[in-house]
Amino acid sequence: MFETFTTWFTALDGMQQMFWGCALVASTVFLVQMVLTMLGMDGHDVDVDFDTADFGDMDSDTMDMGGAVSLFSIRNMVNFFVGFGWAGISFHRLIPSPLLLVLVSVAVGCLFVWVFFLIKKQMKRFEANGAFDIKNCQGRTANVYLRIPGENAGKGKVQISVNGAFHEVDALTDGEAIASGQKVRVVEIIDGETLRVSPL
Repeated sequence: MFETFTTWFTALDGMQQMFWGCALVASTVFLVQMVLTMLGMDGHDVDVDFDTADFGDMDSDTMDMGGAVSLFSIRNMVNFFVGFGWAGISFHRLIPSPLLLVLVSVAVGCLFVWVFFLIKKQMKRFEANGAFDIKNCQGRTANVYLRIPGENAGKGKVQISVNGAFHEVDALTDGEAIASGQKVRVVEIIDGETLRVSPL
């Protein structure tokens, strides 16, 4: 079977190998993520920080460079390459121009990222309207998911477990910046949707 796959794959031209490679790898990772989400294991992301003078604190899961937007998260990259790969496979006979085919595939990949972002945002709204009450976060410990700038200069995000479920909540800190992966304690609830935290 592996030999059959290898023969088929090597018979493709370089561009089709690229599209099929992106589609198969990204789809496999996407399915694994979906299974883990259904099993309730998606909250245990592994974060590795690279604290260097040139790059600052960079989170391996979000690739956060200090801002409040994680556009380059692993999940978003997987969603992009799922759309990119399958679009290239689907349209390669309809679009003879390689450049136009790549541009269309990139557009579809971006559309996938946007659609899944909207889905995740809607799911968060349902979650917020459910049993989760941010007041229950007071005094609890949490893991920093998205780097928190120091001196209240901006918001980061923490993952906190309440009633057996993990939640991502905006967070501020009065002290120095807190890198992704560090543990913090919630010291105050701000405006009903943001936590003030301090490192443990």
